[in-house]
Amino acid sequence: MKPYYEKLRDLREDNDLTQTDVAKLLNTTQQVYSRYEKGINQIPLHHLITLCKFYKVTSDYILGLK
Repeated sequence: MKPYYEKLRDLREDNDLTQTDVAKLLNTTQQVYSRYEKGINQIPLHHLITLCKFYKVTSDYILGLK
């Protein structure tokens, strides 16, 4: 099972987006978003919710829960 931060990268790449694109959506910087994808910083709940709505996936999918 992939960690959530790898799923974030996969979703972004599958949608042909850059880290800067996603950072703008989240109203943050590319550097901060990059730290989410690397697993250095945990993604805040409000950003997770925004990404779930944007990508049309559940939080369970991103978090790897059944």
